[in-house]
Amino acid sequence: MAASSVARVRSTPRSLRPCPVRSGAVRNRQNAGPVAEREQQGSVASGDPIEGSAVYPAGSRVNERGHLELAGCDVVELAEEMGTPAYLYAEDDLRARARAYREAFERRSEDFEVLFASKSLPCTAAYRLFAEEGLSVDVASGGELHMALRAGFDPDRIHMHGNNKSDEEILFAARSGIRHLILDSFDEIERCERLLDSPQRVLIRVTPGIKPSTHSYVQTGQLDSKFGFGLEDGLAARAIERVLASEQLELVGLHAHIGSQIFELEPYALAIRALGELAGDWCKVVNVGGGLGVAYTAEDEPPSIDAYVDVKVRGVAEVFGPDVRILVEPGRSLVANAGVTAYRVGTVKEIPGIRTYVAVDGGMSDNLRPMLYGSRYEALVADRAAAPPDTLVTIAGMHCESGDILVRDANLAEPAVGDVLVTPATGAYGHAMASNYNGVPRPPVVFCRDGEARVVVRRETYDDLTARDV
Repeated sequence: MAASSVARVRSTPRSLRPCPVRSGAVRNRQNAGPVAEREQQGSVASGDPIEGSAVYPAGSRVNERGHLELAGCDVVELAEEMGTPAYLYAEDDLRARARAYREAFERRSEDFEVLFASKSLPCTAAYRLFAEEGLSVDVASGGELHMALRAGFDPDRIHMHGNNKSDEEILFAARSGIRHLILDSFDEIERCERLLDSPQRVLIRVTPGIKPSTHSYVQTGQLDSKFGFGLEDGLAARAIERVLASEQLELVGLHAHIGSQIFELEPYALAIRALGELAGDWCKVVNVGGGLGVAYTAEDEPPSIDAYVDVKVRGVAEVFGPDVRILVEPGRSLVANAGVTAYRVGTVKEIPGIRTYVAVDGGMSDNLRPMLYGSRYEALVADRAAAPPDTLVTIAGMHCESGDILVRDANLAEPAVGDVLVTPATGAYGHAMASNYNGVPRPPVVFCRDGEARVVVRRETYDDLTARDV
């Protein structure tokens, strides 16, 4: 099957049929004897380090062949059929996480919306899936708005962010009939009043002065932020007064998002209390943002979705009372652990006494987060998923940058050329931040379910790289 095919493909990982092998893959290893030995080490008899892991998609396991299996699909077979790198998602896991949010709210509130923060996975299939699960959506650009509409989202369930919305984006949003524009600056208020010819419902984005424990690049609630109106410096109060006097803008509520990848719950309660200082009778909606952290490694222990929802619902009820609609914006916690990235090992370079580099056929063009944030990931040889990870290596990308390192210190099961290597928890911001650096075509996005795999975003081709040239 061609790597760019969008046809539905079938993998039969539970059978013991021979897995298609890329031409020359075994020859690229040093000899067949150690290969056979390593395959045996990866059998389920060695135990299953994947099943039940919070890092991998729910339902992942080591199958009878010793391979990593995701949503009933053998990842080694998928790599042969789809090529590498590839973003692989467990569709049922995506749906289960959406339902977990919705059901957690239903147990506590009758007036709420769960918004998919679509910057985390901006592809039409993801928008469509979360629309089917009853979620609303937040978008941060005209492009994301276009994809949400293309996927079938009711405009009344779309909310638009952005600290520097263009004239074209504001008009596109208003003419599409979206529910809320989230206002981010006085310049934007003036821009909206100049452009709009009918009233638009809006929220004021507030920076409440809360600085959670997370990477500085994903802290957004502190006073020194490019986002929103400060509470401490009085700008938020001035913005509210300004919008309430507007004929074109209908102020219906407040918004605050204090950051991402947060494991503490107390900062959310503090942010809600801070918003309460600004509320008046006009405040019918409180959007308390997203930010729930996820497990990128086995050491990470984020709060549960239920605990996260509980602190936000109780906080809003205590501060604003029962008659306010609560909105949240999960993104990472919906998609990160539902996805993995599959690579092919191309070289293994041992520098005696210093380091062993394992180079794969991707890197910073498909996962920028380790270079941008210093993010940590785990890794696994999918061909021998249960084998003891007894070799300390550094997993390097294939780009012309010394900093193109996916995992600085990873323990792998005797990695070899031709292996399929997987990094889990890459479902958020991998596809979203992918680039064509070094002229590398971007990987496909593949949804897996019940042993079936379907391409929802095809792999780019070399021709795609020149398609926009004039």
